[in-house]
Amino acid sequence: MSLLETINGPEDIRGLSVKQLETLCSEIRRYMIECCAKNPGHLGASLGAVELAVALHYVFDTPTDKIVWDVGHQAYAHKIITGRREQFRTNRTYKGISGFPKMSESVYDTFGTGHSSTSVSAALGMAVAAKLAGSDEKVVAVIGDGALTGGMALEGLNNAGSMKTDILVILNDNHISIDQGMGALHNYLLKISTSETYNRIKNHIWETIGSSRLRRGVQKFMFSTKMAILKSGSLFESLGFRYFGAIDGNDIGQLTTTLASLRNIRGPKLLHVITKKGKGYKPAEQDQTVWHAPGTFDPETGVRSIPAAGGPARYQDVFGETLLELAKADRNIVAVTPAMASGCGMNIMMREIPERTFDVGIAEQHAVTFSAGLAAAGRLPFCNIYSSFMQRAYDNVIHDVALQGLKVVLCLDRAGLVGEDGATHHGVFDMAAFRAIPNLVIASPLNELELRNLMYTATLPDIDGPIIIRYPRGAGEGTPWRGVGFKPVPVGKGRLLHDGKDVALLTIGPIGNRGAEAVRKAAEERGTQVLHYDMRFLKPLDEEIMKDVCSKVRRIITVEDASVTGGLHDAVCSFVSEHAPGITVRGLGVPDRFIEQGSVKQLTHECGFSTDDIFNAIVE
Repeated sequence: MSLLETINGPEDIRGLSVKQLETLCSEIRRYMIECCAKNPGHLGASLGAVELAVALHYVFDTPTDKIVWDVGHQAYAHKIITGRREQFRTNRTYKGISGFPKMSESVYDTFGTGHSSTSVSAALGMAVAAKLAGSDEKVVAVIGDGALTGGMALEGLNNAGSMKTDILVILNDNHISIDQGMGALHNYLLKISTSETYNRIKNHIWETIGSSRLRRGVQKFMFSTKMAILKSGSLFESLGFRYFGAIDGNDIGQLTTTLASLRNIRGPKLLHVITKKGKGYKPAEQDQTVWHAPGTFDPETGVRSIPAAGGPARYQDVFGETLLELAKADRNIVAVTPAMASGCGMNIMMREIPERTFDVGIAEQHAVTFSAGLAAAGRLPFCNIYSSFMQRAYDNVIHDVALQGLKVVLCLDRAGLVGEDGATHHGVFDMAAFRAIPNLVIASPLNELELRNLMYTATLPDIDGPIIIRYPRGAGEGTPWRGVGFKPVPVGKGRLLHDGKDVALLTIGPIGNRGAEAVRKAAEERGTQVLHYDMRFLKPLDEEIMKDVCSKVRRIITVEDASVTGGLHDAVCSFVSEHAPGITVRGLGVPDRFIEQGSVKQLTHECGFSTDDIFNAIVE
């Protein structure tokens, strides 16, 4: 029996020796690789944080002491050693466990995560609550160097330092987010962790830790760091934190000894640990961006299961290639991404026109307002943000873009149900959220060619303010688009896909292709003739189409890969109630609840808007 098989909770690791802990970490890595080879997940960061997860549960009395993980990409070892070893085989699968910490899943998951930069704020709230209750429980926030660029993380640090609250923040620094780290904070941390002078001092302090000279050594370390490295003082100390580190986050002995010492030091503290993303698995160490989330692979050889060439292009590739083509033709076009260059396809333009492509780090609010500033100065920014992450920049879209009528092209990748990442990442609220904002055009393409043409249309004078173009994750429909000449899309105009007189089907976005399949099936099997329109634009809604529909049928079905509440269904209902009362409208889409993880096919069926569901609604 392996050592890992004897671990059913953190209490089982607290009596182990350092040597046994090293063995345990190796076994966790092997198990993690074995599981993720079949059920893909966020592997790279979790491989690097194995020792950190083990050390935290070894030193702290969890779950009484609280550990708050930021994002959750690095929390797989945490899940495995907190009673979910066997369940981890179902990670990110339908009805399985979540790929992120989730409060309803385990008492050890003290706060639900999935979006970055939240751990410090949440942990501070817990620490203050403990103080008010007179409790001596400890609270630890784990945050990555990439997440530290999010404004909320700095807000939390600023507040925690000024309150002098007893909290430990662990900065898990692996020098990379998904893509290479960007910005002044990244350079600052790199300077600390790679300085020869700094590391010589650090090693001296490490030799004295655990002895009676601990406090004197730490004081000397802090002073020497400021004088020899930072010159003007530590960023974290200026925020009211006592700074410790940087130490080797993959050295379990060093970690446990340091954490045990820090556990008894009160007040706001920050421990800077250096980990290696992909640690212990050569393919993941050598290509950290790809192995952030590699998909399925052979655990022995590291060969990834790459889809055969010749299939439909991914929407992100359509976006990236089209953006580059447009940018070559128009020097005013610039591109902005919050740390998702490879994920959204903007790395294509970044390679060829780097001076007009800006990765601003994990900072969605800044990305939107930075784009607004570019627009105010005469540039045409394409700002690409995942739909679920754009939720963070809602005020910026309203106040800094729409209110001022600035021409910013907001491309929302990963719109709709995204699959295995689950409730924190589904991009299903964007249409409902943004539909109420004046001056804003909202569009969703039926296929790859439509995305290409909508992007082109956004560059024309026909649109003189902001536009949102939303599209899903993954492969398109196989519609030819490369090399096809651009064609303007009439703003606010949908198009007829199938004429009919029995019932109307109004769809928006790629889900319209499933609607078209249902329409064909209804005609072939039932002889039902469906009037099917691809609306293309949620805002402005095509009122000419609505008048035509209301003059021909008495029953309307709307379909959207988004929340039924507030989106296309509500827009159609508003029009019908005002202009054609008595017509029945049925909405298919994401219901009024949070949807968990699973394949897109499984979740679409669960939500009731698969091809069969649309067909059944037509028949009914």
